[in-house]
Amino acid sequence: MLWSNQLRRRVQHYGYRYDYKQQKQNSDLDIGPLPSWLHTLATTLCKKHYFNSTPNQVIINEYTPGQGIAAHTDCANSFGNTIASLSLISPYTMDFTHDITKDKVTLRLEDRSLLILSGQARYTWKHGIAARKNDRYQGILIPRGRRVSITFRNVI
Repeated sequence: MLWSNQLRRRVQHYGYRYDYKQQKQNSDLDIGPLPSWLHTLATTLCKKHYFNSTPNQVIINEYTPGQGIAAHTDCANSFGNTIASLSLISPYTMDFTHDITKDKVTLRLEDRSLLILSGQARYTWKHGIAARKNDRYQGILIPRGRRVSITFRNVI
């Protein structure tokens, strides 16, 4: 699979493409089954009880220093109750903002960490990564490197 440059970051879609312009997912965007290596990871997530059924959609995002993603909640009408994201190569900080209270929490996503969003974390907190070249975490300025995330979801 080749990287797509349609966003401010490079992405790859597996299982289903996501329509960023219309902000929706549907069966017309089916691009075939997950490749075996992703299916193995998706099956493992299901066996570990993070998902009720094996994820059928994966997006791989590449972030280089200075790139981020706007605060958002993954489309509730398109995707199931759980989102899982595996962080690889370089740690980054992710900001979470509560929809109602506007409380903000910053979480350090370490290399090889798995973020699970379900329940309130899935539906009432927005998550995003600020576009910057350094993260300040616990008072320490940390230069960013290249981060790749593999995000697993179920298309409704």
